[in-house]
This record gives sequence, C-alpha cells and structure tokens, in this order.
Amino acid sequence: MPGRAGSDVDGRQWHSTIAAAQAGDRRALNELVAGWLPLVYNVVGRALNGHADVDDVVQETMLRAVDHLGSLRDPDSFRSWLVAIAMRQIRDRARRRKSPDQLPDGLPGDAADFAELTVLRLQLEGQRREVAEAVRWLDDEDRQLLSLWWLEVAGKLTRRELASAVGISRQHAAVRVQRMKERLETARGIVRALDGACPDLRDLTARWDGRRDSVWRKRVARHLRGCAYCGDPRESVVPAERLLVGIALVPLPIGFTLSLAFGAKTAAAATGVAGAAFAAGSTGAAGSVGSAGASGLAGSAGAAGSAGAPAGWSAKLLGLLTKPAVAVTAGATIAAGGVYVVTRAPNDPPPRALTPTASASASRPPSAAPTSASPSPSPSPSKTPTGLYGSVVDAVDRAPAPNTPPAALPHRPASGVTSTGGAHATMNHRGDNVTLSGQGYVLVRWQISPQYRNGALVMPSWTALKGKLFHVASGGGRRMDDPVSTTDTTATGMGNSTTGYDVLPTGTQQMWQNEYFYVDGSVTLTVNERGADYGLNVFPTTWDAVENDITTGPTQGATRYGLTRDTGKDNTPIPQYVTRTTPTDPATVAQRSRV
Repeated sequence: MPGRAGSDVDGRQWHSTIAAAQAGDRRALNELVAGWLPLVYNVVGRALNGHADVDDVVQETMLRAVDHLGSLRDPDSFRSWLVAIAMRQIRDRARRRKSPDQLPDGLPGDAADFAELTVLRLQLEGQRREVAEAVRWLDDEDRQLLSLWWLEVAGKLTRRELASAVGISRQHAAVRVQRMKERLETARGIVRALDGACPDLRDLTARWDGRRDSVWRKRVARHLRGCAYCGDPRESVVPAERLLVGIALVPLPIGFTLSLAFGAKTAAAATGVAGAAFAAGSTGAAGSVGSAGASGLAGSAGAAGSAGAPAGWSAKLLGLLTKPAVAVTAGATIAAGGVYVVTRAPNDPPPRALTPTASASASRPPSAAPTSASPSPSPSPSKTPTGLYGSVVDAVDRAPAPNTPPAALPHRPASGVTSTGGAHATMNHRGDNVTLSGQGYVLVRWQISPQYRNGALVMPSWTALKGKLFHVASGGGRRMDDPVSTTDTTATGMGNSTTGYDVLPTGTQQMWQNEYFYVDGSVTLTVNERGADYGLNVFPTTWDAVENDITTGPTQGATRYGLTRDTGKDNTPIPQYVTRTTPTDPATVAQRSRV
C-alpha cells in the first residue's frame, strides 16, 4: 500500500512483504512496487526538478531494484538500498547528459516542473510554497542532496539513510546539508524578491530570459545583499526544516507508467494496457482480464518474452510478471508484462480541484505627482446591443481620476488554473508562449523596455481559446502611460524623451502595469515582439490578490487606484487580439476580437 512507505520510519513493516517477493510471491511484489514507487518518484523528481528524464530514471531505478531484489540480504535495509539505487541512477544520468544533444540546466523538458507539481498537488501556500519554488535555483548537486534532506525532514528517511545514499559519512553529510541549506535560504530570498515590487530589481531582470541558472542566481543575490527593500522580508522567515516537517509525498500523476518488463521498454504501450485494465473491470487485488484486455496484455507479455528472459531469479520473476492477470493496488495497476499504470478506481471520487497558490504582488513605483487623467481618448470598450459573451471588446479608454476607488470586483468561481509556464512564467522573446487551463484568475504583468528598443509595439495575442476569457481588472498602481519620475517630466512607463517611447497600434487599449484576466477553459498567450522591446510575466493568482491590488491607492504609494472591468456577467469585456483559432503566426490575430 502506497501509504506505508511514508508512514513507518525504518521500513521494518515491509520485512515480510519483501521476503515474500524474494520468494516469488507476485502479489507481494506488486505491493512492494506500489508502496515504494511514490518515494522513488519524489527523490528523482525533486533531484531533476521535473526534467523529461524523470520517468526514465524512475523506471531504471525500479528495474534495477526488482532485478536485484534477490541479492538483498537484509530486508530491513530495503529503503536505504532502494534510495541508494535511485541516487546512482541520477548521477549516471548526469554523466550521460554531458552530450550536446541533452537539454541544459534551466530549460524545461517535456515533463512538468516538479516545483509546480509540489505546490499544486500538496496545495502549499506562503513560505512552504516559497521553499518548493526555491529548489529551481539550486545547482544539480544541491538538488540531489535536497531531494533526500526534504524526505528526511518530512520523516520519510533517516540521516543514516541519507548519508548511505550519497555515499558519505554522517559527519560529512551534516556539513553538506548545512551548506545546501544556506544556498536554499538564498534561493528563498530570490523567490520572495521576484514576487515583490522592487523597481531596481525589475530593471536588473528586464533582460532575464527566465532560465534559473548560477549566473542569474549570483546577480540577484548580489542585488539582495545591497537592497534595503528586498532585504526586508516583511514577515518572520520560518526555517525550511520547520516548514517541511510531516509534509506529504507528491502523489504520482494519473497516467504515470512504469514498465518492469526486463530488457524491454513498454511504456509506450502502457496507455493501451491501462485501457485493457479498465475494460476488464478489475477492482480487487487481482482479477482475470476480459477479452478486450486479453489481447493487449498478451501483446505486452509477448514483447517481454521476445526480448529474452534473464537467467536465474530474474527469469522466475519475469515469468510471474507476464502471467495474464491484472492487479490493482491502491489506485495503481500492475498489468501483465510488468507495466505499472497509475489509475483512479471507478468508484473513487474525482480529484479535488486545486487552488492556485502563486501570489500576485502589486507593483508600487516611486511616487509621482498626481496628474489629471491621462490623455487617452474615449470611447469605452466596444459594445453591441446583445449581452452575449464576446459582445463587449476592449477598446481605447480614458483613465479614471487617480483618487477614484474601483467598483466592487465580482467574485467568480475559481477551481484553479494551471500554466505550462509554471507558477511564474517570464516571456521576453518573440514566440514565447504559455497555455493556461482551468477556472480562475490570471495576472499578466507588463515590462516595457524602450531603453533597449523603442518604436511600434506588436501586441501579444490570445489563441486557441476554448471556453471563455474575460478582462476583469487593471492594477499595479498605474497605467503604463502614467508619469514615473518627479525629475523628468517626459518619463512615463512607455519611455521618455531621451530613450524614445513604445507606441501602441492605433485603436489598442492602453495597458496597465498589471492586467487581470479570468479563464474558464483554456487559452494560449504568445509574445509577438517584433518592434519595441517588451516582456510579460504571467502566473495564476486569486480573487483576493486582485482585490488587494486594485484597492491600493495613492495613500499607499500607488499612482492611482486600479480599475474594475468585470460586471460578473457575459458582457464583461474580452481582451483585444483573441481568437478561437490557432494561426501559424499569432501576430496576425485581429485587434477586433470575435469569439
């Protein structure tokens, strides 16, 4: 049972199960794999931070563990033995990755970012979320050690097991862990600062491409040491080990596949095997496979057989794994051919909707003398007589008076939004994009950089819309055409007389520092930078964060209050440059949206 691996401290509850699996008991082996796979997945996933190789490394680890289970002399040491195998596979992968065709550190692979999975699946908030996201800033060696220390603090490993897995003494492990914790605290400070509103840090990171590497870690850390704004955490910082005590394992994703067929990788066929398992209707510990599933399972078994069975104990085990049967253990299916597929039993309730935990901090530029409404002409958003969705589209509008509080923000249902860019996506180059899926609020934060390249600005576009997308509010303390300097009267968020200005296309609505949208479905946002230089920060947020941003006014240091655009109905405006189609060039999306 998957829960047992995390509930006991030394793994001794598993003594009889391990002994039975060594003796050839197929059910015991199934239970062993199902119980310990989540631990291996967490060690590998966090060490590699969700790199595309995670599934392969997890599979190689379990293959080796199952293949060599007969050589384990002391079943009570199974956990430290298994974790040591995982760490060897991680290090082997690091050595193999030196070839030029491998992805460098900091670039996302096909797998989901493990920091984001940790935040969303465990629903971490506040400083716990901060620790999870800080892992992205660590080097490979520190991440590998942290993947074990995280489980030690959470009560899943002992210090002896940690040292054994790394291959060092307990005294040396203590020194290594302390140094890693110091770098983790630095990384936590970086996460806090990037979520904050320091104008100097915004300037420093204006050209940051979003890759979390050692160069940018050192640059930001150097800034933090000399910045009074970023150096003030604004709340007591809780040590990471106190935040992680008793924290759960990140559950295996639905559809995760693991092939235990020796000498053959059958993960590609796992989808079919999973379907066969469901078709068989197997809900007990073991059951026969119906006709629909039999052919799929037989094919899997045949593939394993054709690969050539290993001799000795492994051959006996392979024979057990390729019998025409399906075992279901705590939502994890092990089918013939040794393919392990994470499923959800038919009678289980659907997974609870996740609440996004990424926070949105309002930008607070240095105070500028309040001015009259910015000289943008009316009218308000374009309207047609109907109240149907899409009947109101953003258009050129006039800024409200700086001291005018916003209207009440309607509270729409929010079950959670996931982003392919993670909890905080940074898009600085043409073609950068992020797909948002689910139901909830999203912050798009603008970074205008006329000092690098000014002129005509090619607006970002929303494509492949499924469902609904609304423009619900504008905030960040200012419109981007508001004054930003008390000494240079020509300076606004769009540029100044010395550097030049970024110019919007005719008829385009002036953006604010923070623009808030509500997604109910899915949509892709793409940066179409061709002329003027700009960037976007995009991440899920909450109604509370939007409300807090737009209700912060001049008395709190903002240039102006925010603006509520949401009516709570389908006649809430939709953004310009949105379409349900997927054009080859997103920059061709029309300004007048038709959805």
